[in-house]
Amino acid sequence: MNVPEYFGCMVFNEACMKERLPEDTYKAMKKTIRDGKSLDLTIANVVANAMKDWAVEHGATHYTHWFQPMTGITAEKHDSFISPSDEGGVVMEFSGKELVKGEPDASSFPSGGIRATFEARGYTAWDPTSYAFIKDGTLCIPTAFCSYGGEALDKKTPLLRSMEAINRQAMRVLRLFGNEDVTSVKTTVGAEQEYFLIDQDVYNRRKDLIYTGRTLFGAKPSKGQELDDH
Repeated sequence: MNVPEYFGCMVFNEACMKERLPEDTYKAMKKTIRDGKSLDLTIANVVANAMKDWAVEHGATHYTHWFQPMTGITAEKHDSFISPSDEGGVVMEFSGKELVKGEPDASSFPSGGIRATFEARGYTAWDPTSYAFIKDGTLCIPTAFCSYGGEALDKKTPLLRSMEAINRQAMRVLRLFGNEDVTSVKTTVGAEQEYFLIDQDVYNRRKDLIYTGRTLFGAKPSKGQELDDH
């Protein structure tokens, strides 16, 4: 098995885009991914068609907007590439509009109390910074999930917005230092910080917390992590 060739073979990654997209479209996609620029619908149509052809070649018949609602698990809204033709047959189609935006039933997911069930409207928006991939014969398109008013209904939207806020302020600082060459700042890893919320009554019974401000560990636990499968 050729591992480098096999690795990521079901992912519509940068190498795949470079191979299948026209040069100007590929550059526009790179600019969108790198700088967060908006993507014109005509370019989105070209990307969608190339993505569809690639997915069909790998056995996919459907596509889904894949998102992370506030349920602790992922969710998907599936649609088929198949559209009826005038001659009574079918054709495989996938437009830029279908790639960029979807409309799953938001009443099926938690909303944090931002609206009543009968007013539910939720939209999925394609996140070009996350590569599309094929799983179980379906093209999975990573998306953000928002309400009609723009409120975040998922776990990805706050992440993307916080990354954009960091980018905006970091760019402002770089400009102050005279660096005009940088076009964007990407967040790849954050500082690890763990904290625990403890009831006041429980805290008052813990002298180690009162005296030191942290938990003291004495004897080792009766069961640790001796085996990998734990």
